[in-house]
Amino acid sequence: MAHSLYASPALLSGSFTFPTGYTSAQFIGRHDSNLVSGSHLVGFCNFHSFRGPQLGTFSPTKQKRKVGSSSTFRHRNSLEFCVCYCNGSSLGLFDSQCLVTNGKTCVNSMKLKSEYDGVHKAGRTGAVMNVDEAVARESKSTADKESYDAIVIGSGIGGLVAATQLAVKGAKVLVLEKYVIPGGSSGFYERDGYTFDVGSSVMFGFSDKGNLNLITQALAAVGHKMEVIPDPSTVHFHLPNNLSVRVHREYADFLTELTTRFPHEKEGILKFYGECWKVFNALNSLELKSLEEPLYLFGQFFQKPLECLTLAYYLPQNAGDIARKYIRDLDLLSFIDAECFIVSTVNAMQTPMINASMVLCDRHFGGINYPVGGVGGIAKSLAQGLVDHGSKVLYKANVINIILDNGKAVGVRLSDGREFYARTIISNATRWDTFGKLLKAEKLPKEEENFQKLYVKAPSFLSIHMGVKAEVLPSDTDCHHFVLETDWKELEEAYGSIFLSIPTILDPSLAPDGRHILHIFTVSSMDEWQGLSPEDYKKKKEHIADEIIGRLEKKLFPGLKSSIMLKEVGTPKTHRRYLARDDGTYGPMPRVVPKGLLGMPFNTTAIDGLYCVGDSCFPGQGVIAVAFSGIMCAHRVAADIGCVNLPPSRFSRVVFPLPEGPIKANTSPGFTDPVIPWFYRRD
Repeated sequence: MAHSLYASPALLSGSFTFPTGYTSAQFIGRHDSNLVSGSHLVGFCNFHSFRGPQLGTFSPTKQKRKVGSSSTFRHRNSLEFCVCYCNGSSLGLFDSQCLVTNGKTCVNSMKLKSEYDGVHKAGRTGAVMNVDEAVARESKSTADKESYDAIVIGSGIGGLVAATQLAVKGAKVLVLEKYVIPGGSSGFYERDGYTFDVGSSVMFGFSDKGNLNLITQALAAVGHKMEVIPDPSTVHFHLPNNLSVRVHREYADFLTELTTRFPHEKEGILKFYGECWKVFNALNSLELKSLEEPLYLFGQFFQKPLECLTLAYYLPQNAGDIARKYIRDLDLLSFIDAECFIVSTVNAMQTPMINASMVLCDRHFGGINYPVGGVGGIAKSLAQGLVDHGSKVLYKANVINIILDNGKAVGVRLSDGREFYARTIISNATRWDTFGKLLKAEKLPKEEENFQKLYVKAPSFLSIHMGVKAEVLPSDTDCHHFVLETDWKELEEAYGSIFLSIPTILDPSLAPDGRHILHIFTVSSMDEWQGLSPEDYKKKKEHIADEIIGRLEKKLFPGLKSSIMLKEVGTPKTHRRYLARDDGTYGPMPRVVPKGLLGMPFNTTAIDGLYCVGDSCFPGQGVIAVAFSGIMCAHRVAADIGCVNLPPSRFSRVVFPLPEGPIKANTSPGFTDPVIPWFYRRD
């Protein structure tokens, strides 16, 4: 079996003086990666970073490590540069402006570093691209194609957060959106004076405190701020056995209501939600960046060791397991299932504890805050902020292929034949769309095969947007409702439960005077909508919508049907068409009980230069989760393309293929600095 290592970095500080006759430069750090097979140390790679003035010609001589042939380096204006060694041999010398190896100079080496990175490609110098070929390729690219640092496919919240975070770091970003407005599932549309949110109106991450107010942070990064309206409650549950629970904004009020309903479980309620707070407080204390960046992880661990250990403890656990440690009442456990279903579209036994804790606690810490003018304003503000920082958004830009060059993602092709090229490609599409459609000609990488063994596409939804007469709603109506009338077993079944939002309770400007908006969701799968004639399709939509509205009329709002002024019904086919989501899915769903978040992939992929962002990446579904995904992705990409002062992942998370079987330890001269690996992996 082949062995691989994700190697950890070690940064050392000190000074370095060039041989006599050469200019002195400051040694600012060294990044070491050791090659390990089992317990054997078999090789190493070092990147020595310097900062100095005009250096002229520099010919390395024998220091602690044997160096290959001399190299010529012309350094500009005190920029940083780096000497690369692998198993005692010099691979070359490079900086952010020029790359030198064997006396030949390339321009803009940051664009070429992944091709130059022989260690990453094959663990040897033979994989390094010929410098003359590289220069020729770059000249051709810049001559006839406009190039970007990153192209983002799709303008959902995850994609826009990633794009804006990169733009404020100085990257040139192009966002390509299939539709005519940004936002994806967090977009909007207008009809007859109504402004409808496409997806959920329950907005997390909009507070002014803590580290999990990710929407507030993302907007502020590009100089934008939105006025919000606090929601006094998160959701009002209407459940079997006449169980009614209102989740108040104030945590104490919520506990009072829940323990009043279940007085015999008061201790268990306090312990379960107490553990949720333990996870939330640990998350909320950390600066959230890429979990694929070892330097960030080490820094956070040394600053907040207890918080990091807390998160590591809960990472493989699910909310249902924790709840069952303390609670026995089946109705209360089913209520917690319903709480988690809103978060993840699955029950508590399949909802990672970290995801549940983020939502179940942030609703009380930062609260639910609705943006004035509608949820679509978030995406519009982020898109405008992106443009303000010198990047672009193109609409009606339907990406049909990701272009690969020698296995590296280098560009995209649109349905109209246009092509765009970038140093990195970020897909805000689902992983099924990314690897099944945009890369359909390519063999599915092993990592994606493993992901699809663990997760399936969650079903889609039937959505109903309505404008109704205001008088049909009682004056004390809550903004959000969850309805499951008779049988707990129907929680996850098609059309079993209903989620209802009435955003005009908070912002009346979304509808004409004397009107309210009702936005209704219920689970539906693509299969039952396939193969219908246009007439049958329309009849089925109307029939199911009528049944759903009838249930709400009976449970909550007598006279609802007769008050309808406008009605729009969307099916999984609608969501697939306008949101470009495979089968209209709203994200991944575990096939079996998962080990918390351990199976969720991060932003990097097996395709060099390709990243994923959104709800099919860690940490999963929900606005706050996809915003977190966007921040993590931008941090990782920025490090990889040199926009932040971090080792690129090609160096900090290098995958070294090693031979099978026992290997003797390397005894090369100078092989003296073993580093404990971040983690060891068998492919």
